[in-house]
Amino acid sequence: MPRSFDMAAEYEGTVEQVHKAFSDEEYWLVRLDGSGADTATLDEMVVDDAGGIHVRTTQTLRADRLPAVVTQFHRGDLSFVREETWTPVADRRATAVVRGSIPGAPATLTGDAVLSSVVDARGGIASKMAFKATVEVRVPLVGGKIENFIGSQLLYLLTAEQRFTTVWITENS
Repeated sequence: MPRSFDMAAEYEGTVEQVHKAFSDEEYWLVRLDGSGADTATLDEMVVDDAGGIHVRTTQTLRADRLPAVVTQFHRGDLSFVREETWTPVADRRATAVVRGSIPGAPATLTGDAVLSSVVDARGGIASKMAFKATVEVRVPLVGGKIENFIGSQLLYLLTAEQRFTTVWITENS
């Protein structure tokens, strides 16, 4: 049975600054390099004339780094393919559709993200990303455990990506 996860992260940059980072190929290359994956590639990146962004990445973990709950259903290295399609910024807001899959495994992730403008603790303009994801692992008996594991990893990943993006904006604005 699929599990849903709601999470959010605040960025010190404005919606426009965060979106600009997402449209920068160098941002993605550096972000992937520091992702903790054994290999990570930027497979596709398209920024259209209106400012929409489509990104596809693949991150792979070696089999010896996988938790036991994952190795019960997947042999060998595990690759995660992630696609994000962002709308252009309009009215200090952008939305995305996020899809994820593990080739050769009965696992999928679907999600929606909303990047919107907020007032930070100091009264300045910042941004917040609200992310709702649904994870489904079609494996009898252990699927729910794996879904929960993936959900916890999503929260860790969102936090790490928020930190990276905030530093990127500070250093590249």
